[in-house]
Amino acid sequence: MKVTGFTIARNVVKYDYPIVEAITSVLPLCDEFIVAVGNSEDNTLELIKSIPSPKIRVIETIWDDSIRTGGRALALETDKAFSAISPTTNWCFYIQADEVLHEKYYDIVKQAMQQHLNNKKVEGLLFSYKHFYGSYDYYGESWRWYRREIRVVRYSPSVFSYRDAQGFRIKPNRKLNVVLIDAVIYHYGWVKDPQTMQAKRKEWSKYYINDELLTTRFKANEFDYSEVDSLQIFRETHPRVMADRINKKNWKFDHDLSKNKYSFKEKVKRFLSKIIGYRIGEYKNYKLLKL
Repeated sequence: MKVTGFTIARNVVKYDYPIVEAITSVLPLCDEFIVAVGNSEDNTLELIKSIPSPKIRVIETIWDDSIRTGGRALALETDKAFSAISPTTNWCFYIQADEVLHEKYYDIVKQAMQQHLNNKKVEGLLFSYKHFYGSYDYYGESWRWYRREIRVVRYSPSVFSYRDAQGFRIKPNRKLNVVLIDAVIYHYGWVKDPQTMQAKRKEWSKYYINDELLTTRFKANEFDYSEVDSLQIFRETHPRVMADRINKKNWKFDHDLSKNKYSFKEKVKRFLSKIIGYRIGEYKNYKLLKL
């Protein structure tokens, strides 16, 4: 069984992405790892090349900044990384620059890949998500956070990155058939100091909205973390690779759990979901198999 990891990177130093942690968190499961490094304004390329692993292979790319709709540029870059994967690969492990896999899930992921290796009906492995917010002590609890996504896909030249690179599909536009595994991706995209968070959001929003809206929406110098609906305290452990980054955190964020609130729409959905037994209106870019 051959496993290849892949990701994309651009300006990850400037916007303080935990990409070294992201890559190293899945390296133990991979035989090789492809990083598509885009033209950057910082030393992203040098940072990736400094990771001490012979498994890592870098390809340099140029982003098309003229694409300003739906985050499509992110998917195109992800496709470039995927296209560099050898056809001898069985499974492809995608990890984004702000996602980390806890080492406690290594055996579960490896066993799932081995178990379904010869079952071609299984085209991907579905992971649950925990979205951290504000600091490493809180995670999002409301339903506005996506609950699951595909992060391991069976290699096929027909696989492509969907929409803004959140997930994958099979050409021409079919959802992947996947199985849900008992493993969680830790998403740290909303954990940065307020100034860096605001700068990062403005940078990435340019792949979704025009310059006029950018100017209107991002007047403040700092991101306002208080505008959140519902959080929970994280009482477990973070991945080992995150220890140094967490210890160096230089800002403070606290949330009063008594102020947690849901929108009226979510309250209705939660109530009805308890009755019918499944989550209403959940975004599912996959077809869940029952084996």
